[in-house]
Amino acid sequence: MIITIASFKGGVGKTTTAVHLASHFAQKSSTVLIDGDPNRSATGWAKRGKLPFTVIDERVAAKQARNFEHIIIDTQARPEEEDLKSLVEGCDLLVIPSTPDALSLDAMIQTVQALKTLGADTYKILLTVIPPKPSTDGQQAREMLAQAGLPLFKTSIRRLAAFQKAALQGVPVYEVADARAKEGWKDYQAAGKEVSNASTK
Repeated sequence: MIITIASFKGGVGKTTTAVHLASHFAQKSSTVLIDGDPNRSATGWAKRGKLPFTVIDERVAAKQARNFEHIIIDTQARPEEEDLKSLVEGCDLLVIPSTPDALSLDAMIQTVQALKTLGADTYKILLTVIPPKPSTDGQQAREMLAQAGLPLFKTSIRRLAAFQKAALQGVPVYEVADARAKEGWKDYQAAGKEVSNASTK
């Protein structure tokens, strides 16, 4: 299975999503994360600690990726339309993370419009960094996207300090000593199951 994570805006949890979906699939079989972001955020995450899967640079992906059953690709932010076409054609599912704020949603809708222009339909939107109650931002964003008929994960990813701790320590969130770390991992496990279901339909 090849899963690509892409976004037209930075700061929406793209690398966090790539790392944790890779962690989810690594529990089942051999998994590699291809770091295609110029910032090499996933590579930095791996170097700070230990991840349960292999992280490789996109420049050596062609040679090494064939040794793994699952491939997760972390792309650069704001891909050009030409890049987007290649990303869609080269994966089983394109995951588009978006935070529930207006700027991120606008950027995400631009991505979706570009995908529709390309005739692509193998993508789903993942709402991330959802603020806790009493904020209703996450629910409002979900309702807006549902009304627009856009393909949306049932799962949302909560805004938790545990994810930042995980990045700093170079580990998946479930290895962080934080009271809410298990909640964050539970969110990504649920998203991972949805990815599996979506890619087998």
